[in-house]
Amino acid sequence: MIRTARPDDVPLIHTMIRELAEYEKEPDEARATEAQLREALFGERPAAYAHLAVDDATGEPAGFALWFLNFSTWRGVHGIYLEDLYVRPTARGGGHGRALLTELARLCAERGYERLEWSVLNWNRPAIGFYEKLGARPQDEWTVYRLTDAALTDLARSAH
Repeated sequence: MIRTARPDDVPLIHTMIRELAEYEKEPDEARATEAQLREALFGERPAAYAHLAVDDATGEPAGFALWFLNFSTWRGVHGIYLEDLYVRPTARGGGHGRALLTELARLCAERGYERLEWSVLNWNRPAIGFYEKLGARPQDEWTVYRLTDAALTDLARSAH
């Protein structure tokens, strides 16, 4: 079962984000607090949205998808950028990841969004295989760039 996240799910989502960071070998980079997540997901102006996968048989949380809207200047419409997709190891292979992506694809179709995009670590071969079986294709001609920490601060200060 896939359902939209509720405010009382924030501690669970926070826990699964930490689990994902461990899986991606970057536990120290996951610094978001529950308060930050609550504000981002359920504040006055939500910046992101989340869905939970719950195991039909046990009722246990199996995973989550956290996403936000992006915009294509070429297509002239919004799309969904999937920031995190995570299925707990004990629930993998049960269709939860596919169900989460299916729900996001359904939202795209329903709302006229023309893209569902995400990034995947190059070493995560199981995820890459899963995505390609769904028909997703890598955007090999693009390289993601990121400014964080001191580099971001230094650039911001250079404007003065």
